[in-house]
Amino acid sequence: MTDQVNQADEPKGSGQDVPGIAEAFAVWLKIGLLSFGGPAGQIAMMHRTVVEERKWIDEARFLHALNYCMLLPGPEAQQLATYIGWLMHRTLGGLIAGLLFIIPGALVMLALSVIYVLYADLPLVDAAFLGVKAAVLIVVVEAVIRIGKRALRSTAMVVMAGAAFVAIFAFAVPFPVIVAGAGLIGFLGGMLRPESFVVLANKQVDADSQGSVIEAMARQGHLDHTRPSAARAVMLVVIFGILWFGPIAALTASLGSDHVFTQQSEFFSKLAVVTFGGAYAVLAYMAQQAVEAFGWMTPEEMLDGLGLAETTPGPLILVTQFVGFLGAHRHAGGMDPILAGVIGSAVTLWVTFTPCFLWIFLGAPYVEKLRDNTHIAAALSGITAAVVGVVLNLAVWFGLHVSFAGIGEASALGLTLPVPDLATADLASIGLTILAGAMMLWWHQGVFRTLLACALVGMGLSFV
Repeated sequence: MTDQVNQADEPKGSGQDVPGIAEAFAVWLKIGLLSFGGPAGQIAMMHRTVVEERKWIDEARFLHALNYCMLLPGPEAQQLATYIGWLMHRTLGGLIAGLLFIIPGALVMLALSVIYVLYADLPLVDAAFLGVKAAVLIVVVEAVIRIGKRALRSTAMVVMAGAAFVAIFAFAVPFPVIVAGAGLIGFLGGMLRPESFVVLANKQVDADSQGSVIEAMARQGHLDHTRPSAARAVMLVVIFGILWFGPIAALTASLGSDHVFTQQSEFFSKLAVVTFGGAYAVLAYMAQQAVEAFGWMTPEEMLDGLGLAETTPGPLILVTQFVGFLGAHRHAGGMDPILAGVIGSAVTLWVTFTPCFLWIFLGAPYVEKLRDNTHIAAALSGITAAVVGVVLNLAVWFGLHVSFAGIGEASALGLTLPVPDLATADLASIGLTILAGAMMLWWHQGVFRTLLACALVGMGLSFV
């Protein structure tokens, strides 16, 4: 570990100038500041910057790293940045890339959270959020379509997506169980019928990739830090275990297990290990727990938080920061509510992202030895197909709460399913949802522009 952290010396390649730490810092800061558009947009921008423009890494390595990050819990774009930073400049480079991907968006989200609790009750602000909620619903629908196009390329993948939707919507099967089952089915299916299950395998290396900085470093023998080491792995587990669980133990010992900070540290730590498939896939579970189990917020506030996260740079999982802020603000006890919200926000960020660095620093050396492994690609394909069904469930959940004020229940075949009260339909919200759908799915407008337009129209409707 000492070698990883302290040896920030710049390796020497051939044919390409290896960027120094200062240059890498500037590039990752730019990516962090401009990382709007969700994981698809963030990964595309990263690809354009580090593969096409700067040629730090070749196409095959980039895709291999991306596939691994998609297998992990947590935000794949942030972890991909950490992975590439680690390849270039060891642990220090990974920390710089990963933190700069988080910090700008986290600061913006903190400011928006404070503004939200102070001014959300104003009629004009409430009207703006009506439009934001409608746009967010279409953002989730677009995510279903985007992931589906990439993942559902065989009958087996379609069946897995459908099964995942039924499992979580009708039977309330826990999300981690769905992910584990899908990964196992994909792994076994890839062994028996790889043509049906390996749909996200890496592309072939093109001739230009041989000119990348990473390939030059490999030829020169300057990628020693990518070799697996049992001693290093144990040291990483100990260090990050202390960083991750130490604050939880301290909060429990000093405040008790029922305090909101302790609850948040434990809940978001659990969430950090089940967020496979990105933020969309776990939002329904997080919303259910935050709303029903802890009473930190309402379903409408959850939608508002997702809308705010969509407008900030950085990973969408920063919506957890909003949940942490609102929960602590609402259960501040004798503390100033804003201060409690800031602390809750910090606790949530810490336990959400500390594991993300552990997954990369611990697993990346082993993954480097498994490039082009079809079994891993098959497991990834299975998980991604299941995520399509899970995100579809999220879209249905959001759609019901955005469009109807009253949601009842109906029993059929021994199942209890949510049923909207048609008399409580919100026509303004439905109209804004249609507008958002036209903008994103028909006119192909970006997320930020759609959110802004729907917010402005919602504000306009408040004067009618």
